[in-house]
Amino acid sequence: MIPLNAYVAVSAVLFITGLLGVLIRRNFIIVLMSVEIMLNAANINLIAFSHYLESMAGQMVALFIIAIAAGEAAIGLAIIIVVFRGKISTNVDEMNFLKW
Repeated sequence: MIPLNAYVAVSAVLFITGLLGVLIRRNFIIVLMSVEIMLNAANINLIAFSHYLESMAGQMVALFIIAIAAGEAAIGLAIIIVVFRGKISTNVDEMNFLKW
């Protein structure tokens, strides 16, 4: 059996990787992928603690997060396609067309 601290360590590494991707990268697609990595790190923690505490609550919340992440990915990709068709850069710093 894998100990709980191994799951927490893997989750922490994934979350830090996602956080660095959000803070350092400027490409919108990579930022969305980094957010997905952070959500998956939270899911690993929820499921590991749920199994450790013998409760189904963490697994239920993890399923809800997976559904939210799927919707976020679909909407995010749709926004990227609309922006890219308008010949606007996918660079996060250059996307200021929503300002007045």
